[in-house]
Amino acid sequence: MKYSKELPYIRVATSYYKIVDRPLISKDTLETLVPWRRQTIVEDLGAKVLEQIPKYDGFCNIPSHLDFKPVVASFLNRYNPITCVPEEGSFDTIKSFMVHVFKRQYELGLDYLTILYRYPIQPLPILCLVSRERNTGKTTFLNLMKSIFGLNMTYNKNEDFRSQFNSDWAGKLIIAVDEVLLDKREDSERIKNLSTSLTFKSEAKGMDRTEVDFFGKFILCSNNEENFIQIDPGETRYWVIKVAQFDKEVVDLLSVMKKEIPALLYCLKTRRIETPNTSRMWFESKLLKTDALQKVIFKNRSRVETELLHIISEIMDEFDLSKIEMCLSDPLPFLHDSSLKYCKRADIKDLFKGNWGLSPLDNSGSYKKYCLGHNGTVYINNQAKGRYYTITKEFVDEKMNSDDSY
Repeated sequence: MKYSKELPYIRVATSYYKIVDRPLISKDTLETLVPWRRQTIVEDLGAKVLEQIPKYDGFCNIPSHLDFKPVVASFLNRYNPITCVPEEGSFDTIKSFMVHVFKRQYELGLDYLTILYRYPIQPLPILCLVSRERNTGKTTFLNLMKSIFGLNMTYNKNEDFRSQFNSDWAGKLIIAVDEVLLDKREDSERIKNLSTSLTFKSEAKGMDRTEVDFFGKFILCSNNEENFIQIDPGETRYWVIKVAQFDKEVVDLLSVMKKEIPALLYCLKTRRIETPNTSRMWFESKLLKTDALQKVIFKNRSRVETELLHIISEIMDEFDLSKIEMCLSDPLPFLHDSSLKYCKRADIKDLFKGNWGLSPLDNSGSYKKYCLGHNGTVYINNQAKGRYYTITKEFVDEKMNSDDSY
Protein backbone atom coordinates (compact mmCIF):
# COMPACT_ATOMS: atom_id res chain seq x y z
CA MET A 1 0.00 0.00 0.00
CA LYS A 2 1.50 3.33 -1.06
CA TYR A 3 1.53 5.92 1.72
CA SER A 4 3.96 7.67 4.07
CA LYS A 5 4.06 7.82 7.85
CA GLU A 6 3.77 11.59 7.59
CA LEU A 7 0.69 11.30 5.40
CA PRO A 8 -1.02 8.01 6.39
CA TYR A 9 -4.15 8.48 4.26
CA ILE A 10 -5.52 6.92 1.08
CA ARG A 11 -8.63 7.44 -1.02
CA VAL A 12 -10.51 4.42 -2.36
CA ALA A 13 -13.19 5.37 -4.92
CA THR A 14 -14.76 8.39 -3.19
CA SER A 15 -14.01 7.45 0.44
CA TYR A 16 -11.00 8.39 2.55
CA TYR A 17 -9.19 6.10 5.02
CA LYS A 18 -6.40 6.52 7.55
CA ILE A 19 -3.83 3.75 7.98
CA VAL A 20 -3.31 3.16 11.69
CA ASP A 21 -1.36 0.62 13.75
CA ARG A 22 -3.95 -0.99 16.03
CA PRO A 23 -2.48 -2.38 19.29
CA LEU A 24 -3.02 -6.10 19.95
CA ILE A 25 -3.15 -8.03 23.21
CA SER A 26 0.11 -9.72 22.15
CA LYS A 27 1.78 -6.26 22.29
CA ASP A 28 2.17 -6.33 18.50
CA THR A 29 0.36 -3.92 16.21
CA LEU A 30 -1.84 -4.52 13.19
CA GLU A 31 -2.03 -2.19 10.22
CA THR A 32 -5.70 -1.25 9.83
CA LEU A 33 -7.79 0.94 7.53
CA VAL A 34 -10.07 3.31 9.42
CA PRO A 35 -12.68 5.43 7.57
CA TRP A 36 -11.68 9.12 7.83
CA ARG A 37 -13.74 12.13 6.84
CA ARG A 38 -12.33 14.33 4.08
CA GLN A 39 -13.21 17.43 6.07
CA THR A 40 -11.23 16.20 9.06
CA ILE A 41 -8.12 15.74 6.89
CA VAL A 42 -8.55 19.27 5.55
CA GLU A 43 -9.00 20.69 9.05
CA ASP A 44 -5.87 18.89 10.29
CA LEU A 45 -3.51 19.33 7.32
CA GLY A 46 -5.07 21.77 4.86
CA ALA A 47 -6.80 21.31 1.51
CA LYS A 48 -3.60 21.07 -0.55
CA VAL A 49 -2.63 17.81 1.12
CA LEU A 50 -5.54 16.05 -0.65
CA GLU A 51 -3.56 16.18 -3.91
CA GLN A 52 -0.77 14.08 -2.37
CA ILE A 53 -3.00 11.28 -1.06
CA PRO A 54 -2.75 8.02 -3.10
CA LYS A 55 -5.98 7.23 -4.95
CA TYR A 56 -7.46 3.86 -5.95
CA ASP A 57 -10.52 2.99 -8.01
CA GLY A 58 -11.85 0.49 -5.48
CA PHE A 59 -11.16 -2.65 -3.45
CA CYS A 60 -10.44 -6.15 -4.71
CA ASN A 61 -9.68 -9.42 -2.91
CA ILE A 62 -6.96 -11.43 -4.66
CA PRO A 63 -5.42 -14.13 -2.43
CA SER A 64 -1.74 -14.97 -2.79
CA HIS A 65 1.01 -15.96 -0.37
CA LEU A 66 3.97 -16.44 -2.71
CA ASP A 67 3.44 -13.41 -4.96
CA PHE A 68 1.25 -11.03 -2.98
CA LYS A 69 0.39 -7.73 -4.66
CA PRO A 70 -1.03 -4.96 -2.43
CA VAL A 71 -2.39 -3.18 -5.50
CA VAL A 72 -3.85 -4.98 -8.53
CA ALA A 73 -4.31 -2.68 -11.51
CA SER A 74 -5.76 0.41 -9.81
CA PHE A 75 -7.54 -1.54 -7.05
CA LEU A 76 -6.43 -1.92 -3.45
CA ASN A 77 -6.12 -5.58 -2.46
CA ARG A 78 -8.03 -6.37 0.72
CA TYR A 79 -6.35 -9.73 1.12
CA ASN A 80 -3.66 -9.63 3.79
CA PRO A 81 -0.07 -10.76 3.22
CA ILE A 82 1.36 -13.41 5.53
CA THR A 83 3.73 -11.60 7.86
CA CYS A 84 6.07 -14.58 8.48
CA VAL A 85 8.91 -14.95 5.96
CA PRO A 86 9.80 -18.54 4.95
CA GLU A 87 13.17 -19.56 6.35
CA GLU A 88 14.89 -22.93 6.16
CA GLY A 89 15.01 -24.65 9.52
CA SER A 90 13.46 -27.21 11.85
CA PHE A 91 9.79 -27.42 12.76
CA ASP A 92 9.88 -30.58 14.87
CA THR A 93 7.25 -29.36 17.35
CA ILE A 94 4.77 -28.53 14.57
CA LYS A 95 5.51 -31.87 12.89
CA SER A 96 4.89 -33.75 16.13
CA PHE A 97 1.65 -31.83 16.64
CA MET A 98 0.51 -32.53 13.06
CA VAL A 99 1.24 -36.25 13.53
CA HIS A 100 -0.86 -36.12 16.71
CA VAL A 101 -3.80 -34.54 14.84
CA PHE A 102 -3.66 -36.41 11.51
CA LYS A 103 -2.03 -39.67 12.70
CA ARG A 104 -1.41 -41.98 9.69
CA GLN A 105 -2.77 -39.24 7.41
CA TYR A 106 0.08 -36.88 8.34
CA GLU A 107 1.36 -36.58 4.75
CA LEU A 108 -2.21 -35.88 3.62
CA GLY A 109 -2.47 -33.15 6.26
CA LEU A 110 0.81 -31.64 5.13
CA ASP A 111 -0.46 -31.69 1.52
CA TYR A 112 -3.62 -29.90 2.73
CA LEU A 113 -1.53 -27.11 4.27
CA THR A 114 0.76 -26.95 1.22
CA ILE A 115 -2.15 -26.52 -1.18
CA LEU A 116 -3.72 -23.95 1.15
CA TYR A 117 -0.46 -21.99 1.16
CA ARG A 118 0.48 -22.26 -2.52
CA TYR A 119 -2.93 -22.37 -4.19
CA PRO A 120 -5.38 -20.43 -1.97
CA ILE A 121 -8.19 -20.42 -4.55
CA GLN A 122 -8.17 -24.24 -4.88
CA PRO A 123 -11.30 -25.76 -3.24
CA LEU A 124 -10.42 -28.15 -0.42
CA PRO A 125 -12.40 -30.63 1.71
CA ILE A 126 -14.31 -29.47 4.77
CA LEU A 127 -11.88 -30.43 7.53
CA CYS A 128 -13.62 -31.59 10.74
CA LEU A 129 -11.68 -32.31 13.94
CA VAL A 130 -13.80 -34.13 16.50
CA SER A 131 -13.38 -35.70 19.93
CA ARG A 132 -15.54 -35.88 23.02
CA GLU A 133 -12.37 -35.85 25.12
CA ARG A 134 -10.73 -32.67 26.37
CA ASN A 135 -7.10 -31.63 25.89
CA THR A 136 -6.84 -33.00 22.36
CA GLY A 137 -5.43 -30.00 20.49
CA LYS A 138 -8.44 -29.17 18.28
CA THR A 139 -8.51 -25.52 19.34
CA THR A 140 -4.71 -25.37 19.27
CA PHE A 141 -4.83 -26.42 15.61
CA LEU A 142 -7.18 -23.51 14.87
CA ASN A 143 -4.87 -21.15 16.76
CA LEU A 144 -1.90 -22.40 14.75
CA MET A 145 -3.78 -21.74 11.50
CA LYS A 146 -4.63 -18.25 12.79
CA SER A 147 -0.98 -17.63 13.60
CA ILE A 148 0.00 -18.57 10.04
CA PHE A 149 -2.77 -16.94 8.01
CA GLY A 150 -3.59 -14.00 10.29
CA LEU A 151 -6.47 -11.79 9.18
CA ASN A 152 -7.21 -14.14 6.30
CA MET A 153 -8.80 -16.49 8.82
CA THR A 154 -11.91 -15.80 10.89
CA TYR A 155 -13.80 -17.57 13.67
CA ASN A 156 -17.53 -18.05 13.20
CA LYS A 157 -20.25 -19.06 15.61
CA ASN A 158 -22.96 -21.52 14.62
CA GLU A 159 -25.52 -18.74 14.23
CA ASP A 160 -23.25 -16.80 11.84
CA PHE A 161 -24.03 -19.33 9.10
CA ARG A 162 -27.74 -18.72 9.57
CA SER A 163 -27.48 -14.92 9.50
CA GLN A 164 -28.21 -13.06 6.27
CA PHE A 165 -25.30 -10.71 7.04
CA ASN A 166 -22.09 -12.42 6.02
CA SER A 167 -19.74 -9.74 4.70
CA ASP A 168 -17.38 -10.20 7.67
CA TRP A 169 -16.40 -13.73 6.55
CA ALA A 170 -17.30 -13.83 2.85
CA GLY A 171 -13.76 -12.85 1.75
CA LYS A 172 -11.72 -14.97 4.16
CA LEU A 173 -9.44 -17.87 3.26
CA ILE A 174 -10.31 -19.94 6.35
CA ILE A 175 -13.67 -19.93 8.15
CA ALA A 176 -13.28 -21.83 11.41
CA VAL A 177 -15.96 -22.89 13.88
CA ASP A 178 -15.07 -24.19 17.34
CA GLU A 179 -17.75 -26.15 19.21
CA VAL A 180 -19.72 -26.50 15.99
CA LEU A 181 -23.31 -27.79 16.06
CA LEU A 182 -24.90 -27.36 12.64
CA ASP A 183 -27.44 -30.17 12.86
CA LYS A 184 -30.06 -28.70 10.53
CA ARG A 185 -30.23 -29.95 6.96
CA GLU A 186 -30.03 -26.40 5.56
CA ASP A 187 -26.82 -25.77 7.52
CA SER A 188 -24.98 -28.74 6.04
CA GLU A 189 -26.30 -28.02 2.55
CA ARG A 190 -25.09 -24.43 2.73
CA ILE A 191 -21.58 -25.39 3.85
CA LYS A 192 -21.37 -28.15 1.24
CA ASN A 193 -22.38 -25.78 -1.54
CA LEU A 194 -20.00 -23.05 -0.38
CA SER A 195 -17.06 -25.47 -0.17
CA THR A 196 -17.06 -25.86 -3.96
CA SER A 197 -18.54 -22.50 -4.96
CA LEU A 198 -16.52 -19.87 -6.83
CA THR A 199 -18.86 -16.96 -6.07
CA PHE A 200 -20.97 -15.88 -3.12
CA LYS A 201 -23.68 -13.33 -2.34
CA SER A 202 -22.19 -11.04 0.30
CA GLU A 203 -24.46 -8.80 2.37
CA ALA A 204 -23.73 -6.21 5.05
CA LYS A 205 -26.21 -4.32 7.22
CA GLY A 206 -27.79 -1.45 5.36
CA MET A 207 -26.19 -2.41 2.05
CA ASP A 208 -27.34 -4.31 -1.04
CA ARG A 209 -26.18 -7.86 -1.64
CA THR A 210 -23.21 -8.11 -3.98
CA GLU A 211 -21.70 -11.10 -5.75
CA VAL A 212 -18.08 -11.66 -4.75
CA ASP A 213 -15.41 -14.26 -5.47
CA PHE A 214 -15.40 -16.99 -2.84
CA PHE A 215 -12.38 -19.11 -1.94
CA GLY A 216 -13.12 -19.92 1.72
CA LYS A 217 -12.10 -23.23 3.33
CA PHE A 218 -14.05 -24.55 6.33
CA ILE A 219 -12.45 -26.05 9.43
CA LEU A 220 -14.97 -27.35 11.99
CA CYS A 221 -14.16 -28.54 15.52
CA SER A 222 -16.60 -30.31 17.81
CA ASN A 223 -16.82 -32.29 21.04
CA ASN A 224 -19.80 -34.09 19.49
CA GLU A 225 -18.40 -36.95 17.41
CA GLU A 226 -21.67 -38.11 15.92
CA ASN A 227 -24.22 -35.38 15.24
CA PHE A 228 -22.33 -32.08 14.85
CA ILE A 229 -23.46 -31.88 11.21
CA GLN A 230 -25.54 -33.96 8.81
CA ILE A 231 -23.46 -35.98 6.35
CA ASP A 232 -25.15 -38.23 3.82
CA PRO A 233 -23.80 -41.57 2.55
CA GLY A 234 -21.57 -41.09 -0.47
CA GLU A 235 -20.72 -37.51 0.48
CA THR A 236 -17.20 -36.61 -0.73
CA ARG A 237 -16.71 -33.13 0.66
CA TYR A 238 -16.00 -33.91 4.32
CA TRP A 239 -12.75 -35.02 5.94
CA VAL A 240 -13.55 -36.04 9.52
CA ILE A 241 -10.71 -36.85 11.90
CA LYS A 242 -11.02 -38.01 15.49
CA VAL A 243 -8.25 -36.37 17.50
CA ALA A 244 -6.85 -38.31 20.44
CA GLN A 245 -6.13 -36.88 23.87
CA PHE A 246 -2.55 -35.82 24.59
CA ASP A 247 -0.66 -38.34 26.71
CA LYS A 248 0.99 -35.41 28.45
CA GLU A 249 0.04 -31.74 28.28
CA VAL A 250 2.69 -29.59 26.59
CA VAL A 251 3.08 -26.21 28.26
CA ASP A 252 3.30 -23.24 25.87
CA LEU A 253 2.82 -25.53 22.84
CA LEU A 254 1.41 -22.74 20.66
CA SER A 255 4.20 -20.33 21.60
CA VAL A 256 6.83 -22.89 20.62
CA MET A 257 5.07 -23.65 17.32
CA LYS A 258 4.79 -19.95 16.44
CA LYS A 259 8.59 -19.73 16.44
CA GLU A 260 8.72 -22.59 13.93
CA ILE A 261 6.23 -21.10 11.44
CA PRO A 262 8.96 -19.62 9.14
CA ALA A 263 10.52 -23.10 8.83
CA LEU A 264 7.10 -24.67 8.19
CA LEU A 265 6.38 -22.13 5.45
CA TYR A 266 9.75 -22.87 3.83
CA CYS A 267 8.78 -26.56 3.78
CA LEU A 268 5.34 -25.80 2.32
CA LYS A 269 6.93 -23.59 -0.32
CA THR A 270 9.56 -26.10 -1.46
CA ARG A 271 8.19 -29.61 -0.77
CA ARG A 272 6.60 -31.86 -3.35
CA ILE A 273 2.84 -32.38 -3.02
CA GLU A 274 2.44 -36.14 -2.72
CA THR A 275 -1.30 -36.35 -3.44
CA PRO A 276 -2.24 -35.97 -7.14
CA ASN A 277 -4.95 -33.50 -8.10
CA THR A 278 -7.75 -35.89 -9.09
CA SER A 279 -10.98 -34.12 -8.11
CA ARG A 280 -12.60 -30.70 -7.81
CA MET A 281 -11.41 -30.67 -4.16
CA TRP A 282 -7.97 -32.01 -5.16
CA PHE A 283 -8.12 -35.14 -2.95
CA GLU A 284 -9.68 -38.37 -4.21
CA SER A 285 -12.70 -39.14 -2.02
CA LYS A 286 -11.42 -42.56 -0.92
CA LEU A 287 -8.43 -40.86 0.75
CA LEU A 288 -10.78 -38.93 3.03
CA LYS A 289 -12.77 -41.93 4.25
CA THR A 290 -12.16 -42.39 7.96
CA ASP A 291 -13.87 -44.27 10.77
CA ALA A 292 -14.87 -40.90 12.21
CA LEU A 293 -16.61 -39.94 8.94
CA GLN A 294 -18.47 -43.25 8.80
CA LYS A 295 -19.56 -42.80 12.40
CA VAL A 296 -21.21 -39.46 11.57
CA ILE A 297 -22.88 -40.92 8.47
CA PHE A 298 -24.30 -43.92 10.33
CA LYS A 299 -25.47 -41.94 13.34
CA ASN A 300 -27.29 -39.58 10.98
CA ARG A 301 -29.01 -42.52 9.30
CA SER A 302 -32.79 -42.20 9.26
CA ARG A 303 -34.99 -44.48 11.33
CA VAL A 304 -36.59 -45.74 8.10
CA GLU A 305 -33.21 -46.95 6.79
CA THR A 306 -32.24 -48.55 10.10
CA GLU A 307 -35.56 -50.35 10.46
CA LEU A 308 -35.65 -51.51 6.84
CA LEU A 309 -32.15 -52.99 7.06
CA HIS A 310 -33.26 -55.08 10.06
CA ILE A 311 -36.45 -56.17 8.26
CA ILE A 312 -34.60 -57.26 5.12
CA SER A 313 -31.94 -59.03 7.20
CA GLU A 314 -34.60 -60.99 9.12
CA ILE A 315 -36.37 -62.07 5.89
CA MET A 316 -33.05 -63.18 4.39
CA ASP A 317 -32.21 -65.20 7.51
CA GLU A 318 -35.68 -66.79 7.69
CA PHE A 319 -35.68 -67.90 4.04
CA ASP A 320 -31.91 -68.41 3.73
CA LEU A 321 -31.55 -65.87 0.91
CA SER A 322 -28.39 -64.43 -0.65
CA LYS A 323 -30.43 -61.68 -2.32
CA ILE A 324 -33.96 -60.30 -2.37
CA GLU A 325 -36.02 -58.41 -4.94
CA MET A 326 -38.26 -55.55 -3.85
CA CYS A 327 -40.49 -52.99 -5.51
CA LEU A 328 -40.89 -49.61 -3.83
CA SER A 329 -44.22 -50.43 -2.18
CA ASP A 330 -43.16 -53.84 -0.82
CA PRO A 331 -41.49 -52.65 2.42
CA LEU A 332 -44.33 -50.29 3.42
CA PRO A 333 -46.52 -52.84 5.32
CA PHE A 334 -43.48 -53.97 7.32
CA LEU A 335 -42.50 -50.40 8.17
CA HIS A 336 -46.07 -49.37 9.05
CA ASP A 337 -46.22 -52.39 11.36
CA SER A 338 -43.01 -51.08 13.02
CA SER A 339 -44.77 -47.80 13.96
CA LEU A 340 -43.37 -45.94 10.94
CA LYS A 341 -46.84 -45.15 9.60
CA TYR A 342 -45.66 -41.87 8.08
CA CYS A 343 -43.35 -43.69 5.64
CA LYS A 344 -44.34 -43.37 1.99
CA ARG A 345 -43.34 -44.90 -1.34
CA ALA A 346 -41.32 -41.75 -2.15
CA ASP A 347 -39.24 -42.27 1.01
CA ILE A 348 -38.33 -45.78 -0.12
CA LYS A 349 -37.39 -44.45 -3.56
CA ASP A 350 -35.11 -41.82 -2.01
CA LEU A 351 -33.50 -44.51 0.12
CA PHE A 352 -33.03 -47.10 -2.64
CA LYS A 353 -31.88 -44.75 -5.39
CA GLY A 354 -30.37 -41.89 -3.38
CA ASN A 355 -28.69 -43.32 -0.29
CA TRP A 356 -28.08 -46.88 -1.49
CA GLY A 357 -27.36 -46.15 -5.14
CA LEU A 358 -29.59 -48.97 -6.42
CA SER A 359 -31.28 -49.08 -9.83
CA PRO A 360 -34.55 -50.84 -10.69
CA LEU A 361 -35.10 -53.39 -13.43
CA ASP A 362 -35.44 -51.69 -16.82
CA ASN A 363 -38.77 -53.37 -17.55
CA SER A 364 -41.44 -55.01 -15.43
CA GLY A 365 -40.50 -58.57 -14.50
CA SER A 366 -41.70 -61.46 -12.33
CA TYR A 367 -40.17 -61.91 -8.90
CA LYS A 368 -40.81 -63.39 -5.46
CA LYS A 369 -42.53 -60.84 -3.27
CA TYR A 370 -42.23 -61.26 0.50
CA CYS A 371 -45.42 -60.13 2.20
CA LEU A 372 -46.50 -59.49 5.78
CA GLY A 373 -49.41 -61.66 6.94
CA HIS A 374 -52.12 -60.62 9.41
CA ASN A 375 -50.58 -62.66 12.20
CA GLY A 376 -47.13 -61.12 11.67
CA THR A 377 -45.72 -64.00 9.67
CA VAL A 378 -44.01 -63.53 6.29
CA TYR A 379 -45.25 -65.39 3.20
CA ILE A 380 -44.18 -65.45 -0.45
CA ASN A 381 -46.21 -64.24 -3.44
CA ASN A 382 -44.71 -66.01 -6.47
CA GLN A 383 -46.93 -64.15 -8.97
CA ALA A 384 -45.68 -60.59 -8.31
CA LYS A 385 -44.54 -58.40 -11.19
CA GLY A 386 -42.86 -55.02 -11.28
CA ARG A 387 -39.67 -53.02 -11.77
CA TYR A 388 -37.94 -54.42 -8.72
CA TYR A 389 -34.63 -53.57 -7.05
CA THR A 390 -32.12 -56.30 -6.16
CA ILE A 391 -30.55 -56.14 -2.70
CA THR A 392 -27.79 -58.62 -1.77
CA LYS A 393 -27.12 -60.05 1.68
CA GLU A 394 -23.53 -58.85 1.40
CA PHE A 395 -24.79 -55.28 0.89
CA VAL A 396 -27.12 -55.47 3.92
CA ASP A 397 -24.50 -57.08 6.16
CA GLU A 398 -21.92 -54.46 5.23
CA LYS A 399 -24.22 -51.61 6.20
CA MET A 400 -25.42 -53.26 9.41
CA ASN A 401 -21.93 -54.32 10.52
CA SER A 402 -20.61 -50.82 9.91
CA ASP A 403 -23.44 -49.47 12.03
CA ASP A 404 -22.89 -51.99 14.83
CA SER A 405 -19.15 -51.26 14.98
CA TYR A 406 -19.95 -47.92 16.52
